[in-house]
Amino acid sequence: MSEQSKSSQAPDRTPHVVIVGAGIAGVQTAVALREQGWRGAITLLGDEPHQPYDRPPLSKAVLLGKADGSTFDVDFAALDIELHLSRRVTALVPDAHLVETAEGPVPYDYAVIATGADPILLPGSEGLPGVHLLRTLDDAERLRPVLAAQHEIVVVGAGWIGAEFATAAREAGCAVTVVEAADRPLAGALPAEVAAHMTGWYADAGAELRTGARVASVTSGTVTLADGTRLPADAVVVGIGARPATAWLAGSGVAVSPEDGSVLADERLRTSVPDVYAVGDCASFPSTRYGSRLLIHHWDNALQGPRTVAENIARGEAEGVVYDPVPYFWSEQFGRFVQYAGHHVDADELVWRGDPAGAAWSVIWLRDGRLVALLAVGRPRDLAQGRKLIERGVALDRERAANAAVPLKAAAL
Repeated sequence: MSEQSKSSQAPDRTPHVVIVGAGIAGVQTAVALREQGWRGAITLLGDEPHQPYDRPPLSKAVLLGKADGSTFDVDFAALDIELHLSRRVTALVPDAHLVETAEGPVPYDYAVIATGADPILLPGSEGLPGVHLLRTLDDAERLRPVLAAQHEIVVVGAGWIGAEFATAAREAGCAVTVVEAADRPLAGALPAEVAAHMTGWYADAGAELRTGARVASVTSGTVTLADGTRLPADAVVVGIGARPATAWLAGSGVAVSPEDGSVLADERLRTSVPDVYAVGDCASFPSTRYGSRLLIHHWDNALQGPRTVAENIARGEAEGVVYDPVPYFWSEQFGRFVQYAGHHVDADELVWRGDPAGAAWSVIWLRDGRLVALLAVGRPRDLAQGRKLIERGVALDRERAANAAVPLKAAAL
């Protein structure tokens, strides 16, 4: 229902958007609504006590004590955005157009689900002293003194967050062992032939990487692996993934994936119930570009999606826009700037640019000769050019694309 139609039904009532979640997806949705000219009320509900903040610095500057926080530079009062902190949401009641919270219900005309994702816990480790996650500002603050004391640390999981934390811990002078159940780092993100070239980064930084290592148990001061190996640990940091924070939607009628727990949004980021949208880490959406449903747990998705939600709410159904981005993310690890754009799962060809044993290289994925994804290590120009080529669906000359001395855009056919 458009703002105009709602206003015609209730001329004396201001239409109200309630956004559940005060991370980047929620904050950007609120800001984008004002940018789109939304004149109705906006309420932003956050379950943390802190002013809304950005997460990427938590594993870098905040963790190392180089910054006190990463609060968004947003004047909520000036934008007439009503911000509620420490406001835990318990349920969504679409029939009544209510968001239920621990402090009482909040009525809405439109609701936006932006609750992000919760870290997956290591079985048996919850509540144990010395076991940490790195997802929130409080997590980073608890880990600061651990790094400052140069403790012996075991990191469980060699994904993006595990690598970034290991990088910071080594920079702080800690002894670091990373254990990974798969046979390589980044097993869930990159194919073996690419991830294999990142394995040596750990040793180069002075960290020990143990692959094919499953954790059997964690006790105070020790991590025991499935093969009986006991690893001493002053602290354990768990980074084994995250799952959409959608349990609170049970019974609401909002369709949620039984496989990954994501809200099943449509191409305009609408949910299965009227007047409710979903955006960011908690939502998956169908991509015409890639012919599959995507669930993207990365910062850029939480930045870009809100613009689509805001435009669809502010302009109404008739002028709605489709969300079909080229996924993008970056990571800083072991002195390297790693960037990725696209979606390589259905690619049928892989082409290297540069020597993966060196400091700067790229790999591109093609499907039917067209560029669909790119990973750049220390080659930001490749990434910038490649991202535009992916958006345009451009086919590449393979020989020129494989020549790292040739600008990637010059390989376009």
